Amino acid sequence: MASFNGTTPSHPGWTWELPKTMVIRLGRRELSIGRDVRPRYYETNPVIGCRPGLEKGHLEVLLFRRWLLVLSKAR
Repeated sequence: MASFNGTTPSHPGWTWELPKTMVIRLGRRELSIGRDVRPRYYETNPVIGCRPGLEKGHLEVLLFRRWLLVLSKAR
């Protein structure tokens, strides 16, 4: 029986990373939650900011200038 200890035998010192984005499906919509990695060249609200996403039908909500929530159609 295999067990998970965070390293692989073929790569000593290599550790597993947690996913940086989590996707939750709510009916016909998907909610993607992750860290905001894109540089913002405009002033953002320090608590919550909302704008249209990159694709049609997407809505981006930026929380505390760090967490990005994207509401989109389910694939």
